[in-house]
Amino acid sequence: MARWCYRHRLVVLLLWVGALFGLGFTASTAGTDYANVFSLPNTDSKRAYDLMEKAFPESAGDTDTVVWKVDEGTVKDQSVRSRIEPALEKIGAMKGVGDVTSPYAGDQGAAQISENGRIAYAQVTFGEQANAVPKELVQDVVDTAQAAERDGLQVDLGGQAITRVQEPPAGLAEMVGILAAAVVLFLAFGSLFAMLLPIGIAVFGVGTGLFSTQLISHVTDVPDLAPLLATLIGLGVGIDYALFIVTRHRRGIQRGMAPEESAVTALNTSGRAVLFAGGTVCIALAGMLVTNLRFLDGVVIGTSLTVVFSVLAAVTLLPALLGFLGPRVLSRRQRRALAAKGPEPEGASGLAERWSAGVQKRPRSVAVMALIVMAVLALPVLSLRLGATDQGNDDASTTTRKAYDHLAEGFGPGFNGPLQVVSSGGDTDALVRGIRAADGVAQATALPPAQGVTVIQVVPTTSPQSEETDRLIDTLRDQVIPDAGAEAHVGGVTAVSKDFSTITGDRLPYFVATIIGLGFLLLMVAFRSLVVPLTAALMNLIAAAASFGVLVAIFQWGWGLELLGLGKEGPINAFLPVIMLSLLFGLSMDYQVFLVSRMHEEWVHTKDNARAVRVGLAETSRVINSAALIMVCVFMAFVLSGDAGAAMAGVGLAAAVALDAFILRTALVPAAMHLLGKSNWWLPAGLEKRLPHLAVEPAEDAESVEQISAGGASVVHGFVRDAEGAPVDGAVLTLLTKGGRQLDRVTSLADGSYIVSVPAPGTYLLAAAAPSYAARARHVVVTDEPLVHDVELREGEVDAVN
Repeated sequence: MARWCYRHRLVVLLLWVGALFGLGFTASTAGTDYANVFSLPNTDSKRAYDLMEKAFPESAGDTDTVVWKVDEGTVKDQSVRSRIEPALEKIGAMKGVGDVTSPYAGDQGAAQISENGRIAYAQVTFGEQANAVPKELVQDVVDTAQAAERDGLQVDLGGQAITRVQEPPAGLAEMVGILAAAVVLFLAFGSLFAMLLPIGIAVFGVGTGLFSTQLISHVTDVPDLAPLLATLIGLGVGIDYALFIVTRHRRGIQRGMAPEESAVTALNTSGRAVLFAGGTVCIALAGMLVTNLRFLDGVVIGTSLTVVFSVLAAVTLLPALLGFLGPRVLSRRQRRALAAKGPEPEGASGLAERWSAGVQKRPRSVAVMALIVMAVLALPVLSLRLGATDQGNDDASTTTRKAYDHLAEGFGPGFNGPLQVVSSGGDTDALVRGIRAADGVAQATALPPAQGVTVIQVVPTTSPQSEETDRLIDTLRDQVIPDAGAEAHVGGVTAVSKDFSTITGDRLPYFVATIIGLGFLLLMVAFRSLVVPLTAALMNLIAAAASFGVLVAIFQWGWGLELLGLGKEGPINAFLPVIMLSLLFGLSMDYQVFLVSRMHEEWVHTKDNARAVRVGLAETSRVINSAALIMVCVFMAFVLSGDAGAAMAGVGLAAAVALDAFILRTALVPAAMHLLGKSNWWLPAGLEKRLPHLAVEPAEDAESVEQISAGGASVVHGFVRDAEGAPVDGAVLTLLTKGGRQLDRVTSLADGSYIVSVPAPGTYLLAAAAPSYAARARHVVVTDEPLVHDVELREGEVDAVN
């Protein structure tokens, strides 16, 4: 497939461009139909919601709040009213605003003024839900309200619709992430063309994935969180997958292979690992379905589609683009070095090789140090508290945070998250008295009943995110309501958040067990081992604990929040563990596959565990660390998204990927594998026979190993000449398996003659390169007899295909 895509590169490129623009045009024509369907069946808050919906059909519009505060006097002063009332009247007259409830409108509005008279609020009801309200209308409301400010009079606004005008420009986080990734890629490759390849693959993968998700939103429920998370994961894996393949391709060219053969070899080795890694990410994402939280189904669809398209782009579009670039995938300096000095020797060098050798010499010390670091970072997870963020967690400079704080100051901390006790039978008066007498209740007011349903608005004395409010909900459900003999349920946003946290906590062990178990089975089949997948499972749990420890320290304890500009500390979003564990598991499995697949390849060839681990780490650690650094840049950029949940997920995933790549995969995993020795590759004979074969490495290498072990060595010999027939002295000839493993390397003599050793009959790749000549590579079929094969080299950079 790689060879076909390489040779028919224009066709492949046109197909992908057509798919991207075709899906984009269709999606823009159809529009979006994202539905934030959030349902918690069989919970008390859901029963309360169902009763309210029956008795009080919800209004179509979103209700937001205008809050003002005076430093001196009261909000009733004529100097204040003369500025606020005209602004409210102007807002009420705007097209798209349904109603404005003013505190100056009779006795009913008196409840909207604080006891000290210095803070008041008005409610603005739009004609649409928050996401459907035009941004221009929201901005007009904000500008009109804040135009009433003067010295001593502060006006701020809160609510879901208001949040939209505080968001940074759409796509800012994505652009910053891509620019940061471009810098890392340029430093890693030193080539503009090579830098653009992974970014182009990611753009095609994410673009087609997002447009497809947008179209699917018309036939199934997809939350608006899905495209954000799909972009987050799509950019990361798209760039990483292309990076792995391009790195292998560049290495092949530097070792004397022709561009086409190098691309085919790269796709047949790293490309296989990409397919396998993409499958593990999709399986990890599908693990969210185990939680039975229906609103996550759309998230699974959107993110999985984007990962699938990213993998498809990496294994089809990328070889086509490599065909367009040819040797220009190397930097000019590397091309000059290749022409002057010939192919580079096989094997890693530099810092990666020295680090790998160091881990082999002191595996116990490395393992102990890595475990200590991860254990210290994981300690805060013991105080993890799930909940929901609200506008009280916004940055202190935002108008929503100021409005939130003013309401808490004027009407109590619980005003921003009232509870709704919905009663459908029993003694309502006794229930109201019992609620007012309960500890932690600041105010309880029964609204007029409708269709036999009474709603009691309960304002706690504590904030929506405090543990005391959670205990008050339990007290109302377990004591107050039963004692009053009423049929009632506790609802409201705060109660829904508590129920969601409880359900998530209860189902999390099943979810973790599912994705760990599936990953174990996949790795066992791929690497024919019980110990390797067991090690990977333990490492994933360690990475998860440490990354959540970092999250707790930053977002729950508040360490460094001001530095990151992420507002105020609070509980960890209840939905985050499920989403973050899925993404973390999938991404960490990527690194495990790329690391261990190279180790396994070497183990199959040599049966030397120490060499396999050393070579695997030396040859993959640099690219894994580069890929992780790119992921960290992309994820951290989502701090700029304006969405608190996305910022929390971005920081958490950035920490998880950094710890996983820089500590676990490059230190703890290889150290543990050195200590375990040959038992890494142990698999019971009975299980070996029953397991299906799933080769992450190309089958040719395995065949070559069998041939080598069977004996029957031979040779390939001949002459290397130029186009005029003159002998080429000093040409480097390399014999490789079809999978890219080097078997022999020689240099031609003064008369152009050469001879390379062949381990056994079969098909091999013979690559030839010399200074000032274009590299050539051809497949040779060797029998039991020596094969005569002359090589002709041409000056200049000649397309090997033509």
